[in-house]
Amino acid sequence: MPDFPDNSPRFDRRGLLRAIGASAAFLAAIGGSGAPAQEAPRVIPPAPDDMPMAFDFESLTAEMRALASAAPAPAERPKLPLGPLGYDDYRLIAFDAERARFRDGDTPFRLHAFHMGWLFEEPVRLYHLQDGMARPMRFDTEDFDYRGRLAKAAEEVAELPGVAGFRLNAPLNRPDREDELVAFLGASYFRALGRDSRYGISARGVAIDTATSRAEEFPRFTRFWLEPGTREVTIYAALEGETLTGAYRLVVTPGEATEIEVTARLFFRRAPEQLGIAPLTSMFLFSEKNRADFDDYRPAVHDSDGLCIERADGDVLWRPLNNPPRLASSYFGEVGPRAFGLYQRDRDFESYQDGGARYERRPSLRVEPVGDWGRGAVRLVEIPTELEANDNIVAFWVPEDKIAAGDEREYAYRLRWGDLNPEPAAEIAHVAETRAGAGGVSGVESAPGTRKFVIDLEGGALERLSGDAEVELRVEAHGGEILSQTLERIEANGRWRAVLDIAAAPDTTVELSAHVAGFGRKLSETWLYQWINA
Repeated sequence: MPDFPDNSPRFDRRGLLRAIGASAAFLAAIGGSGAPAQEAPRVIPPAPDDMPMAFDFESLTAEMRALASAAPAPAERPKLPLGPLGYDDYRLIAFDAERARFRDGDTPFRLHAFHMGWLFEEPVRLYHLQDGMARPMRFDTEDFDYRGRLAKAAEEVAELPGVAGFRLNAPLNRPDREDELVAFLGASYFRALGRDSRYGISARGVAIDTATSRAEEFPRFTRFWLEPGTREVTIYAALEGETLTGAYRLVVTPGEATEIEVTARLFFRRAPEQLGIAPLTSMFLFSEKNRADFDDYRPAVHDSDGLCIERADGDVLWRPLNNPPRLASSYFGEVGPRAFGLYQRDRDFESYQDGGARYERRPSLRVEPVGDWGRGAVRLVEIPTELEANDNIVAFWVPEDKIAAGDEREYAYRLRWGDLNPEPAAEIAHVAETRAGAGGVSGVESAPGTRKFVIDLEGGALERLSGDAEVELRVEAHGGEILSQTLERIEANGRWRAVLDIAAAPDTTVELSAHVAGFGRKLSETWLYQWINA
């Protein structure tokens, strides 16, 4: 049986997200996930009052614009017919795969709904969109499998007040089987998979006042309109919150790297302290650079290991993630970046040794802005945690221009989910690994306030150079002192290794930067790191 997270105050991040994966595992256990695509469909007759209504993105946009001029509606909390559902109850409910929506249409996509209850007591409304007409989707207890004590209780219930969210399945890894593709559950969170991926990193519709002087707000998708096609599915969504409303269009195309084309139209009731566009949420517990802090048999535990930013001029920044001793925040100022994202670069099982979590299969997630986003910054927030159950990494785009009440904004971008490994033909070397430990010479007691950083570079033109090539390591340290720096080629594996010894006063934050240059150009990504000498 799958393990659900505790109902704790942190459910707004990791708890609700892990519920997606946990529900998926439960479906698999009872045969609901991965059902053969050719199974005989079970036709769902429409309810008598399911009158179709005309719908398009412009009409949704107009509705959400008008809604922003009114006060926010109170949260909808209908009475749950099965009563309050706790940790153990919710895990006993799964959608019946034979009742999947769209089975009787000319589309490879299948919709499974998430039951309301446990952490998810606010309903979302789902609509099937065909030929410009939207028909409400109805769900009842016949659509779900109930086990244990809930099996008897569900017999007394005819109607459900709604559903908590949905997932879409489609042939992704094999043409003759349905695989989980994308899931929307809780606030504006959603997750998707590339080929051979396992759920890990998540995206959100928007971030409002994350790690600011205000309490963070979590607007939610309240309604979805789904238009399944033969190769992609288009999802329209209504976003509602205290600060803003929004009209979203998401076009999902499965593949080795699954792509989601997002258009977000935002309408502001009030000014946020900070607006986050294309927010990403992940987990980093430990790796080679901080493993000494954890008594664990596994060498590394993380869904993502670095933030990558591709600048407008083609320069590439790589910032390894950290599990800091206190809340940490970094801003990377940019003008019209090509892309940014949280990546899982290490794809070797031996690096994790976790046969259950399979961290080497967690997808990377890349954001590619469409159009000119102008001036702003990619913000990285790192939250200290002692448990891998907590999502503690957030990254998003912060536009430079301030938002006022009554403003409107539109952002378009592409999300790519998958392995997203470095290009073999890339001309610059990428950061393959970052290690850290006590500063100074091995075998000699290290001086207080010193730290050693070891950066391994792989690929590009640098890999083809001999160890005596005329290249140099360029290092900067703000807030600390560079005691030593070396660069050498490791003949055993062909990588180049940079080693830095840094000193800093107690309770100091040091910002580090390093790259390799030679022959009049950069030969590697720019490695960035924030060391808090707590």
